[in-house]
Amino acid sequence: MFHIENKELNTTIVRRSMKLYIESFDPERAYLLDSEVSPYLNMSEKRAKEIMANLQNHDYRDFLALNGLIQESIVRAQAIRSFLAKQLVQATMDFDAPNPIPPSAYSQSDDELIGRQRNRMVRFYQYHKQRTQLDTPDRKAKVFDLFEKKAQRAENSYLFLASNDIPMTREKIENLLTLRILKSFAKSLDTHTSFFSPEEAFEMRMTLEKQFEGVGVVLSEGIDGVMIAELIKGSPAEQSGQIKVNDVLIEIDGVPTAGAPFEQVLEMLKKKDKSEIILGFMRTDAKNNQIFRVPLLKRAIVMNEERIQLGYEKVEGGIIGKITLHSFYESSEGISSEKDIKDAIRSFREKGELVGLVLDLRENSGGFLSQAVKVAGLFISNGVVVVSKYGKGEVHYLRNIVSKAFYNGPLVVLTSKMSASASEIVAQALQDFGVGLIVGDERTFGKGSIQYQTVTDANADVFFKVTVGRYYTASGKSTQIEGVKADIVVPTQYAAYKIGEKYLEYPLTQDKMSPVFVDPLSDLDEKTRKLFQLRYLPTCQRVVAFWKNMLPTLQKNSAMRMANDPAFQAFNKKLEAASARADSLPPNTVDEQIHVGKEDLQMKEAVNIVKDMIDLEAQAQMPETGTD
Repeated sequence: MFHIENKELNTTIVRRSMKLYIESFDPERAYLLDSEVSPYLNMSEKRAKEIMANLQNHDYRDFLALNGLIQESIVRAQAIRSFLAKQLVQATMDFDAPNPIPPSAYSQSDDELIGRQRNRMVRFYQYHKQRTQLDTPDRKAKVFDLFEKKAQRAENSYLFLASNDIPMTREKIENLLTLRILKSFAKSLDTHTSFFSPEEAFEMRMTLEKQFEGVGVVLSEGIDGVMIAELIKGSPAEQSGQIKVNDVLIEIDGVPTAGAPFEQVLEMLKKKDKSEIILGFMRTDAKNNQIFRVPLLKRAIVMNEERIQLGYEKVEGGIIGKITLHSFYESSEGISSEKDIKDAIRSFREKGELVGLVLDLRENSGGFLSQAVKVAGLFISNGVVVVSKYGKGEVHYLRNIVSKAFYNGPLVVLTSKMSASASEIVAQALQDFGVGLIVGDERTFGKGSIQYQTVTDANADVFFKVTVGRYYTASGKSTQIEGVKADIVVPTQYAAYKIGEKYLEYPLTQDKMSPVFVDPLSDLDEKTRKLFQLRYLPTCQRVVAFWKNMLPTLQKNSAMRMANDPAFQAFNKKLEAASARADSLPPNTVDEQIHVGKEDLQMKEAVNIVKDMIDLEAQAQMPETGTD
């Protein structure tokens, strides 16, 4: 097996996979009773060995039995919802919104299950009430009809029913069951190993490459039908000027969509054999029910809004640039995070001298490792950025081999507990070499593992990602579990919550290795090593001690500013209230977006820290004067 730690099937993996199969079906614990899941969640070693022996003989009876239990719970839930829907539609008083956080334990009784199904339905009702008029019993009933439609869509795959409620073929059932079992076993190896359906892989490819083929409409299912939820900027749909958010999609190429399952509507849009598509709409606020049709040409759409955002602030002597990078992306068409940052820095320099820079990675959850190396390489000269260590002890050095930094002035990397994976590589590498300061929450997310994946290969036979190694930066540190620790703590809205790798199920343990600030070149052949010794080593990045020495002053200045800022004090009070709730929330759950006013307080303080850095650097460069 590829996995760094788990190489063969064992009873621990069996127990985990059964647990994950159940949780994948019932994450809200609204279907199954505690008495029903207990034999699976509290499995004896003897029983686990029996299941393992069956699996080794390609006998999946235990998963089939579990799926049978799930089917029974679905039939029960559908009967409960049918009863509840009649009550809720006839209710004369409105319902209070229930707690949105799913319970942590399974129900002890049927009455408790009924209450949980009711909570799901009421939450759904409250969501739609905020977005549309529910002023008649008929429209109220439509909400619960839509809820049932969506619930049954998910349930039908466990009942082995197609979208039209016709039983699936034996081959389709076997494929679906196999996919679920593979998903459960993959996830049981560690928290970042996963198996994907082709549809899931397609969505992930779009996220990683920041582009897709289409017309640029994002659809949602409402009580009035399939509606436009969003128009992607710069897309054919947005540029047509004829389509608005909340328009109801009535037909595609003359074929009515009313009554068609949502997935079928999406498939009709994705047809690859046509470059032009004609969409028919009805406007919800129009006085008549007239349909208007819009012809659109499919093309490659780049999701610019999800790539990078720029801003700058004028200061004495030039400007401070602000770059927000949402992920580390790369496509075959030349789009990449490295290129976008270089273009951003060039654009800043056209506006004035770039005297300082903030790189905002607060909500950057990662992406391509190769792009993390290239982005870090923009701020250092030659040197090791990341060391990858694999299951059999193989060590690979990922280097920047550009002898001059693209930018080498005062630099703040703004992070939060949500900064993960590739963003942590960049932050830790720049901190290691001392070329930038890390500002934000006390630590980042803590994902320091490497995944091999087939998701970006559209022609792959199967789609998966598997944890094959750990990465370390030049200091020998791994960000696994502990994350990157901030040089200057400026709390973000995530500071109060239990967020991080250590709260996930089955994370890898943390470790470290020897520093490699001096590149050993041990992975290179003799000819290449001699070339690197001649042309690469002399210009390797040295550790910069200046900002570390200036930290006490910078920390003191920052703390004083935040203590004297009424907005930051109000923000801290909100954090304290969230912190008091945090222990009652599931890990990696945020129940409130904490803001004070419209100003980005963390970015404001990051810019102020850069201003301090500019001043301290200028003072250090001033010649000493004196009198005799």
